[in-house]
Amino acid sequence: MSYTVKIKRQAKHKLKSLGKKDRLRITDVISSLGVDPDDVMLDTKQLTGSRLWRLRVGGWRIIYDRQDYMKIIMIEKIKPRGDAYK
Repeated sequence: MSYTVKIKRQAKHKLKSLGKKDRLRITDVISSLGVDPDDVMLDTKQLTGSRLWRLRVGGWRIIYDRQDYMKIIMIEKIKPRGDAYK
């Protein structure tokens, strides 16, 4: 049931710019997402009218595309809560 997780360049840059505590928290949650994206402990939700999903990690939002047929999760954006949906 494990998925391959890919992170777009923009999201990688954002992740590298974060403080160590936030970066570790987010990478741990992204790893869990790759193991089981349907885990109820992860705070995920499909965005209304979109193919994209969001994952909440404290004040951060991870916007991703989930391709179940190929078992791939593509991390599109990592943004603070207020900017994530713009």
